Amino acid sequence: MNPLARSAGELTLDGFSLTEVARRFGTPCYVYSRAALEAAFRDFDEGLAGVDHLVCYAVKANSNLAVLEVLARAGAGFDIVSGGELARVLAAGGDPGRVIFSGVGKSEGEMRAGLAAGIRCFNVESEPELDRLEAVAASMGRVAPVSLRINPDVDARTHPYISTGLAANKFGIPHGRALDACRHAKALPHLRIAGIGCHIGSQILETAPLDDALDRVLELAAAIASEGITLSHLDLGGGIGIRYRDEVAPDVRAYCSRLARRLAGRGYEVMLEPGRAIAGPAGVLLTRVEYLKLDKAKRFAVVDASMSELIRPALYDSWHEIVAVADAPGRERARYDVVGPVCESADVLGVDRDLALAPGDLVAILSAGAYAMVMASNYNSRPRPPEVLVDRGHALEVRSRESVDSLFALERRLDPA
Repeated sequence: MNPLARSAGELTLDGFSLTEVARRFGTPCYVYSRAALEAAFRDFDEGLAGVDHLVCYAVKANSNLAVLEVLARAGAGFDIVSGGELARVLAAGGDPGRVIFSGVGKSEGEMRAGLAAGIRCFNVESEPELDRLEAVAASMGRVAPVSLRINPDVDARTHPYISTGLAANKFGIPHGRALDACRHAKALPHLRIAGIGCHIGSQILETAPLDDALDRVLELAAAIASEGITLSHLDLGGGIGIRYRDEVAPDVRAYCSRLARRLAGRGYEVMLEPGRAIAGPAGVLLTRVEYLKLDKAKRFAVVDASMSELIRPALYDSWHEIVAVADAPGRERARYDVVGPVCESADVLGVDRDLALAPGDLVAILSAGAYAMVMASNYNSRPRPPEVLVDRGHALEVRSRESVDSLFALERRLDPA
């Protein structure tokens, strides 16, 4: 579902005025739609209805406690990559038995936290990690459930920074070593092999690479079964892309239904790890125009958001649609670079955008529900913005704006001379 619409010339999210959100909470400000989060989760969950499954939301995409709580109540599991994300899931009321722990660099402390919480399984990404997890589990008198994340050497055809399934990437156990890794794990008394899986990248717009990865996972699953190892699940990762500009995003329900038909009757529970596809379209970043600047025939719209709030354009050269919140009939349109106040030339949120603007206008940066606030920083000592959830006609502040004092609350001055 698209939660955005115009009413009397004004942009709304789930029918709630974004102008009113800015009046109440200020700018810059992130705003999310509960209805859109729930609808996107249902597309995955109901699409997989023909097979035993667990949809584990990728917490790294948007880890706000209210977002996690909405998805936990909808029945989601969670894919985490740190001890901090585990703590967030538990604080939001998530079921640890529906949590899978991914990531290439799990510390002993994180392993202990996962075992103590009783998570569903660890997605192990290297042979040394198997040995470390065995030692940690032994010291705790536990048996750790593991799923081996395989690197299938499949090109996801996405941005190189978010490709994770090629041999050159740091993620997963190389496909050619996977069977030996399974044999090694089987020999470790404090590990229990629960499944295998893969994750080939993010913002994937073609499902053919996902099909290729599934072929490799099924081939490996058959080889593992011939070793007398019983797998309970296959984790096929996430990464399905969304529309930012003119992309044609995959039909999630159709893809999941096709996946369910292919895997029905094989005896495996199917796991998926979507993040962007659930949270991305559900959010916008509200910002206000501070100045309109003409410099050497180049027009700049200087807004109060920046790369500190939304780093994706600077980091990935990503494109986000930028629109005026209120229509301005009769006002002249012009081409603007939309830029922030941070002292970096890379602080550009959009290039050559056709907009009718005046100082003080509100603009919305769309598709900003994923990999946005979670990557925000305090560069230039900028307090991070609030997060607001639109829920059944109400706008709820689910994270307060940081104060300037909070930025250095943990710092200490030198003792007086």
